[in-house]
Amino acid sequence: MRGALLHAVGDDKLDIRDDFTLAPMGPTDVRVKVRATGVCHSDLSVISGVLPMPLPVIPGHEGAGEVVEVGDHVTTVQPGDHVIINWTPACGTCANCLVHQPFLCMTYVMDSFVNARFRYGGDTPAFGMAGCGTWSEEIVVPWQGAIKVDPEVPFEAAALIGCGITTGVGAALNTAKVKAGSTVAVVGAGGIGLSVIQGARISGATTILAIDPLESKHALAKKVGATHAITPDQLMDALGTLTGGAGFDYGFEAVGKSAAIMTAWQATRRGGDMIVVGAGAMDDNVPLSAFSLLFEGKNILSSLYGGSDVRRDFPFFAGLYKAGKLDLESMISSRIKLADLNDAVAALRGGEVLRQIVVMD
Repeated sequence: MRGALLHAVGDDKLDIRDDFTLAPMGPTDVRVKVRATGVCHSDLSVISGVLPMPLPVIPGHEGAGEVVEVGDHVTTVQPGDHVIINWTPACGTCANCLVHQPFLCMTYVMDSFVNARFRYGGDTPAFGMAGCGTWSEEIVVPWQGAIKVDPEVPFEAAALIGCGITTGVGAALNTAKVKAGSTVAVVGAGGIGLSVIQGARISGATTILAIDPLESKHALAKKVGATHAITPDQLMDALGTLTGGAGFDYGFEAVGKSAAIMTAWQATRRGGDMIVVGAGAMDDNVPLSAFSLLFEGKNILSSLYGGSDVRRDFPFFAGLYKAGKLDLESMISSRIKLADLNDAVAALRGGEVLRQIVVMD
């Protein structure tokens, strides 16, 4: 089968080849034919080394497809079911799962650093990003990693729910619990930021400010729910105009950079909530003073995978999409083939594209 392989961090090109095979399935595994998968900034972070993964690795974690085969002990899905891939399967028994934080479960994430799910060139092992590797035609995941979805939801839309939508909309609904009538600022109008904006809109926020240095992204931000859009250098004026200088009730960072976190901090009012959503580098430190942390009374929240329980939230977000409450079509900048992934990665590095979706044959 075909797939795209990263041999070493920093490689200019992915090795797109057609000799991949899958490791044998276990009794609790599910084999999925990938029908659509996103080209996400987290994939770019794996290629650049910001997010460490075992090598060689097939990137891709935001995907949807059709179940081909299930292990003997699997009862949640069956061949023919449409599923969304969950890149953080919850074991159900660890300390985080037991306190209802399945998005923090590390059981299968750690397993993905040990067990290579792919083979190529005969018997050379290859890993899947976060245990997935959706930039391949088929994958094998634990049953908790394949969540059944309404077959009326197109695979391209379902793929977006697998990461970007759940991360961003979930940050607004689950982590921040944005209140109706509140004010929201979102730093970054990429796929995650636009998803946060949609979550804030769904929550009933009355003022939603999108902050992005690329003015070309402002129109789409307004289309999906932002009431205003500015560049970072216009923030002080916006604070005065939109909040009387007080700041926003919620400030979301959706970039993964310390500078963006500081912009979100600056945008948030005293006593408000600042939510970190972007995946940043381990050596990118945030310069907050001890004085500010105490006396400004702001709450810093982290939102990993939107604080979601995907067994509940994947179907919920699919329902919002079917009801016309969640605009997923506008989030897709282009549909491409697997063979075009190197061009797609180059476009993602350029910063202008939103979410490219690989549609499998």
